[in-house]
Amino acid sequence: MPKLEGKVAVVTGGSSGIGLATAKRFVEEGAFVYITGRRQAELDKAVSEIGRNVTAIQGDVSNLADLDRLYAKVGEGKGKFDILFAGAGILDPQPLAETTEERFDRVFAINARGLAFTVKKALPLLKDGGAIIVITSIAESKGIPGFTAYSATKAAVRSFVRTWTAELKDRRIRVNAISPGPIDTSIFEQQAPTKEGADQARAQFAAAVPFGRLGRPDEIASTALFLASDEASFIAGVDLPVDGGMTAI
Repeated sequence: MPKLEGKVAVVTGGSSGIGLATAKRFVEEGAFVYITGRRQAELDKAVSEIGRNVTAIQGDVSNLADLDRLYAKVGEGKGKFDILFAGAGILDPQPLAETTEERFDRVFAINARGLAFTVKKALPLLKDGGAIIVITSIAESKGIPGFTAYSATKAAVRSFVRTWTAELKDRRIRVNAISPGPIDTSIFEQQAPTKEGADQARAQFAAAVPFGRLGRPDEIASTALFLASDEASFIAGVDLPVDGGMTAI
């Protein structure tokens, strides 16, 4: 039997990368999925790729009106839902000496404030006994040059998970985080101006992983499926590394 048969999920950042892989996996396992992202063209492509049991709603998690519109659509369509995968986020490398107020605030607006209000505004519709899964990063515990703002947002998200586990325990809502290592997505192209630069960054990160390779989005999706399913019914408050051993040794 599919692990998410009859479940309804909301996936932010669902138009590409880890979010898209997770949305696809949830649908394959029997769920109906709402995905959201900032770019309509990517959302349309994602819907075509997923193929069934999916609705896309364009929006930016840092815009609270967009979050209200997302959940209004979910409420109108399904009433309640079972799983929130809060995967929307950005990586904008900024060495401290070059950090601007605008770029610093944008990273926090999406990765920390946007995530917090994504969860807050989900609570009236999220079923008791449901699951919330958020994305942290190995950057929360490693000193990676240029990641001042990004690493700080992910440390904040790790703290959210502890607090929300305590706050939502009476509703039996399980809150957990996945902490990915370097994953092979288009995020590398977003950081480098050329293909050669992106390939070089991939090679550098792969060399730092004990397994000697980058992770795949579907490997994060498999972890999300486990945490969303009844197989993880006694797991709450964790920050689960999926990093090829990068933070362990």
